[in-house]
Amino acid sequence: MNERSLFAVLLRSPWWFSLLIVLVISLVAHALLPSDYAVVVTLGTFPFMVITVMAAWRQWRAPGAAQLDTALARAAGMNWRDFAAWVEQVYASAGYTVTRLQGEAADFRIERQGQASLLSCRRWKAATHGVEALRLLQTACAQQGARGVYLSLAPVSEAAERYAKEQELQLVHGTGLALLLAK
Repeated sequence: MNERSLFAVLLRSPWWFSLLIVLVISLVAHALLPSDYAVVVTLGTFPFMVITVMAAWRQWRAPGAAQLDTALARAAGMNWRDFAAWVEQVYASAGYTVTRLQGEAADFRIERQGQASLLSCRRWKAATHGVEALRLLQTACAQQGARGVYLSLAPVSEAAERYAKEQELQLVHGTGLALLLAK
C-alpha cells in the first residue's frame, strides 16, 4: 500500500479519526439525501469502519511511552554483543532468517518471503551519523541485491537523510527503533 494513500494515513492516525469520518458522512447523508440513498452512502463507509477497527487494534496492542523509553534506555546501556543479540532475536521472532555478517558495511542479512535486507546497526549509539556509513551500506546492498536498513538511537544528519532517501535506504531511529525493540 502506498504510504500516502488515504487508508495508509488513516491507519497511522488515531482510530477515532476514521470513526469520525464514518459518522460525519453518515450524518450528512441522512440529513441531505432520501433515506434509500442515505443507507447506500452509509454502507459505502464500510471500508472506513474496517480501517477504524484495524487502527484501534494496532493502537491497543502498541507499546506505551514508558515501554518505548525503557527500550531506548536499555539499548543505550548495552554493549555491542548484547545489542546485536537483541536485534537478532527481534528479527528472528518476527519470522526473518537472520545471518550475521562480518565487515563494516552491514551487520546482519535478514530474509523473509524472498525479500533480503542488509541491516547496519553497529554504530547504534553514535552521537552523529553521517553519509559515510550509509554509503558503505548502499554499496553492500547493490552488490547483494538487497534493501538497506540503518538502525540508530539518534537521528542521522540532514545530508545523510537526503542520501538515504535518494538511495531508498530505510532509517530506523528514536521511536522507530524503540517500537522495533519493544516487540
